[in-house]
Amino acid sequence: MIITALTENTACRDEFGCEHGLSLFIRTKNHGILFDTGQSDLFARNAAVLGIDLEEADIAVLSHGHYDHGGGLKRFLELNDRAAVYLCRHAFEPYYNASGKYIGLDPSLRDEPRLIRTDDVTVIAEGVTLMTFNQAEPPFPTDADGLTVMRGGALTTDDFRHEQVMLIKEDGKRVLISGCSHKGVLNYVSWLKPDVLVGGFHFMHTPPGEDLLTKAEALDRFDTEYYTCHCTGVEQYAFLRQHMRRLHYLSAGESITL
Repeated sequence: MIITALTENTACRDEFGCEHGLSLFIRTKNHGILFDTGQSDLFARNAAVLGIDLEEADIAVLSHGHYDHGGGLKRFLELNDRAAVYLCRHAFEPYYNASGKYIGLDPSLRDEPRLIRTDDVTVIAEGVTLMTFNQAEPPFPTDADGLTVMRGGALTTDDFRHEQVMLIKEDGKRVLISGCSHKGVLNYVSWLKPDVLVGGFHFMHTPPGEDLLTKAEALDRFDTEYYTCHCTGVEQYAFLRQHMRRLHYLSAGESITL
């Protein structure tokens, strides 16, 4: 399995653009999977530099309904005319950040025929499963960081029921792909105990200190190899790296082989 970061907050070299967002291209033995599309068409431009043909993607997944993970969806649908796009059925609800800015998906794409809505557990291919854990009791507390959703005409704290993670089982490994881990990276690792986790930890608003140290020590107790990115935070990553044995960063343009 080869996982390449098409879009991320940082880039490994000058020829790759970067933006606040995430897009990964995953080659398994049987599939090409686009996981998230960043906030623009940058994922496609970086893919071209890398020589990755997005027409080869036969599956696309949106991890949740925020612009920095689904903003490039329209461009992907233009470039690829065959892949189904799997997203949670709550992904098109209106989401806002702490300052009240709309951060949801483009509502004009809501009725695109290739969009497939998912529920709590959805098997999309052999060995590839999407899960929301909306019905699960989280063992670790989480914080919405001021993110909200409009429901019933009023803003309410986002419960992230629109978020899903993808578990890939191949060659005896359990690889978990997460966009932002809004439901808590510790919760996902506790629920699934993956061999490898790739994705954001959403620690960017947690300053280095006692709380982040507690999280680092808890993550390090699991036998998981971590490749983090995007919303973890560069300063936070540097702090975590001092306290975790198996933590790496994945920037735009970089690939990992599992």
